[in-house]
Amino acid sequence: MKGGGKDMLIIPIKEGENIDRALKRFKRKFDRTGTMRQLRSRQQFTKPSVKKRTQIQKAQYIQHLRDQEDI
Repeated sequence: MKGGGKDMLIIPIKEGENIDRALKRFKRKFDRTGTMRQLRSRQQFTKPSVKKRTQIQKAQYIQHLRDQEDI
């Protein structure tokens, strides 16, 4: 198999547990792995300079929000 070779997500379902609750646990665990974010980012190539610029813009935006909160 090519790629990272990630393990499967295993969600043990307890006796009498609601399937919706188990599904919610699965979704939360899946989100934490970051698989979808990684797949979306790999769909197109982003130049390193553009990545750096977006990181800086994001940091400036967050800092601006924190500065407004202090006022």
